[in-house]
Amino acid sequence: MSSEIAAGPVDQPQSAVERLHIAGLHAPADAILSVRDLNVRFNTENGVVHAVRGVDFDLMPGKTLGIVGESGSGKSVTSLAIMGLLPTTAEVSGSVRLKGKELLGLSDKAMCEYRGNELAMVFQDPLSSLTPVYTVGNQIIEALTIHNPTMSKQAKEARAVELLAMVGIPSPKERLRAFPHEFSGGMRQRVMIAIAIANNPRVLIADEPTTALDVTIQAQVLEVLHRAQEETGAAVVMITHDLGVVAGMADDIMVMYAGRPVETGAVDDIYYNPRMPYTMGLLGAVPRVDVAEKSSLVPIEGMPPNLIHAPTGCSFAPRCPLATDACLEGEPALAPVPGPAAHRAACIKSGSLGGDVDVHDVFAAPPVPVSRFDAIPREERSTVLQLKDVRKHFPLTKGALLKRRIGTVKAVDGLSFDIREGECFSIVGESGSGKTTTLLEIMEFHKDQDGEVVIGGISNKQAADGKTRSAMRRELQMVFQDPTGALDPRFTVYEVLAEPLQNAGMNKADTKKRIMELMKLVGLQPDHVNRFPNQFSGGQRQRIGIARALAVNPKLVVLDEPVSALDVSVQAGVINLLDKLRAELGLSYLLVAHDLSVVRHISNRVAVMYLGKIVEIGEVDRVFDNPRHPYTRALLSAIPVPDPQLERTRERIILQGDLPSPLGTPKGCNFATRCPVFAALPAAKQEKCLTLEPPLEQVAPSPAAQTLAADPLPAPDQRFACFFPDGELDEDMLVVHESADHHAP
Repeated sequence: MSSEIAAGPVDQPQSAVERLHIAGLHAPADAILSVRDLNVRFNTENGVVHAVRGVDFDLMPGKTLGIVGESGSGKSVTSLAIMGLLPTTAEVSGSVRLKGKELLGLSDKAMCEYRGNELAMVFQDPLSSLTPVYTVGNQIIEALTIHNPTMSKQAKEARAVELLAMVGIPSPKERLRAFPHEFSGGMRQRVMIAIAIANNPRVLIADEPTTALDVTIQAQVLEVLHRAQEETGAAVVMITHDLGVVAGMADDIMVMYAGRPVETGAVDDIYYNPRMPYTMGLLGAVPRVDVAEKSSLVPIEGMPPNLIHAPTGCSFAPRCPLATDACLEGEPALAPVPGPAAHRAACIKSGSLGGDVDVHDVFAAPPVPVSRFDAIPREERSTVLQLKDVRKHFPLTKGALLKRRIGTVKAVDGLSFDIREGECFSIVGESGSGKTTTLLEIMEFHKDQDGEVVIGGISNKQAADGKTRSAMRRELQMVFQDPTGALDPRFTVYEVLAEPLQNAGMNKADTKKRIMELMKLVGLQPDHVNRFPNQFSGGQRQRIGIARALAVNPKLVVLDEPVSALDVSVQAGVINLLDKLRAELGLSYLLVAHDLSVVRHISNRVAVMYLGKIVEIGEVDRVFDNPRHPYTRALLSAIPVPDPQLERTRERIILQGDLPSPLGTPKGCNFATRCPVFAALPAAKQEKCLTLEPPLEQVAPSPAAQTLAADPLPAPDQRFACFFPDGELDEDMLVVHESADHHAP
C-alpha cells in the first residue's frame, strides 16, 4: 500500500480535494459517489504499471454511468479501487467519497461496513463468484446477516425468497435450497444481482455482467438490473465493452483509454456528437443488426500503449489517423468542448470534430470487397457442403456399475441445408441449441454417422478409408473461438503454420514460401514467424489461426465464434479480413456465432436453431428484416443497438425461463414452453402447438408484389417452422423503456 494511503484517510484525500476545489471540480452536493484524481499503480518485475491515471466522475442518485473502452483501459481496476478490493501491493491515491465519507485509506474491516451495504458489485463470472459448497439461499442470507445482525431467521429467509422472485427465478422458495451448479449461467447472474441488491445499496457496480451470456439471457439480466435500480433507487456504474448495452442503460458515458478518461458526457452527446477520435473509432467498429446496407467496419489499427512508461504525449496518437507533432507535446487534458458543459474530451482537435464529421472521414475503412461469385445466381454455383437429415443423439444413462438408459439427448435432430461457392452461411441460437455439435458432426465426416454429409460432391458414406477422409478434411478447415487455446504455446508461428503443410507432403522450400504468403495474406509481418503465440495480441493470434486454416487452400472454412473473445476494435479488423479473404480467394464460410450483429454483417444466409432443429432459414436480410418465427423475433429484439434514441423505444421480447432440458423435449413444437405467441393463443390453437411438430414452411411472395409482377415471382429464400407466425405477442413478455427523464441528456 502506498505511503499516501498508509498515512490515513484524512490528510491525503483532503489535499486531493483541495486541489480539485481550486480547479473548480468539486463534487456536487447531491452526488452519491464522487471520485477525484484516482490513480492506481502496480509494481511488476518489469516496472511500475500506471493502470489508472486521474479518473474523475460524479454519480447521481438513480442515474447510470457507463464506462467503456478496450481491454486494459483501466475500467475494472477503477471499480475494484472504489470497492477496496485491490491487492495490498497496489498503490492507490486520490479521493473516493460516498455521500461525503472518504473511502480510500479505510482498513479492510472498515470497508466491510460499506461493501454489500452501501456499495455492491456484480462481477463478470457468476460461477467463480458464488461458493459452490453453499446453497444459493445460504449465500443470500449471509449478505443479509452481515449487515442486519438483529434480523430474524424467518425475516431473512422471506427476504431471500423476495429477492429471488424480484430477479425472475421461478419457484423461489424451492430454489433457495439449490446449489450454484444447478442453475444456468443466466440464473447464476441473476442470483449475483439478488445478493448485490439484498441490502438496498446506494451504488451498484456491474462489471461486464452480460459478457458470457446468450443474447436472450443478456436481455433478461439487463431487464433485471433495470428493475433492481427502480426498486432500490441505486445509482449504477455499468462497465462493459458492448456499446449497445450502455446505449440502452446509461445516462452518462465515460470512455477510457490507457488508464484515463478521454471523453465524458451525456449518452446522446457521446453517441451522436463524439469529439475524440478513439470514441469515433469504437462506434465505427460496431456492426449493426438493424442496418442492411453493407459497409466495411472501422478497425483501430495498432495496440494500446504499454503503461509501464507514462505517456509523454497523447496516448492515442500512435493509433490516431489525425495525429500530428503537436499531439506529442504533452498529454491533452480532459477539457470542455463546444456544446453542453458536461461534454469533455482529451483531444487538441476536439473543436474541429463532431457535427457533420463522419467516422469514415477520420478512419479510412477499407472498401467493401466484391467476390467473383456475387454476380452468379446462387442456384448456378457449385455446392461446397450439404447436410441431409443429420442427427446426433446421445444416450443418457444412470448407475455406477449397472448402467441403464433413462433417456436420449437429441443434440442435433434432422438437420438439412447446403452451402454454395463464395457464400457465408451462419448458424445462430442459444447455448444448447446444437450449433457446435453440428460443426463437430461435419468435421467428423465418418461413414457411420446418422445422416449424410456431402463435401465437394463426396459423401461421408463413401469415406470408407482414412486416406479418403484425410483428403476430404483438407477441403474444410476450422478456426476456433479461443486463439490462445487453439495454438500450441511451444511452437513458433512458423512451426504452427508448417505443420498442416508438412502433413500434406509439401517440401521445405515450398513450405517456407507458403508461410510467408500466409503471413502477408492475414496482415501480419512475415519476419514475426519465429515468435511464439504468447508474444502476439488476441487479434493477431486469431489471424494466425486463420492463416493456419488457409494453409492447405480449403474450399470451406468453419468458424466457431471467431470474434467473440476479441475487443470490438480488434473484432472489426478480423471481420474485415474474413470478408476480404472470402472475396479474394473465393472461400465459403460456415459460421457459428451468438452475436447477430456480426452474423448480419458478414453472412449471406442464416439458419436459426432451437433444441437441435432449424426453426427458420433463409437469406440473411429477409430473415432479419421480416422474421417469421417467434424465436427469431426474440433473438433479434434482444440484440442491443448502439443508438440511444432507438434503444429507448425498441420493443424487446423477453423470453421467460431458459432452454428446456433436451430430456423433456415437448411432443409438438419445441418452442411452445417459452413462446410469447403461444401464451396469447386460444386453447384450441395451443393444442395444435402441443401435439403437432410444425414443418419448415416456405414463405410466399407478398400479394402486392405478385400482383405488380408480369410473371409469377419465385418463392423467396426463407422458410420457418411455426403454425401461427402472425399471432399476437403476449404483452407481459414485451418490455419497452420509455423513460425520457431517465435518459435526458
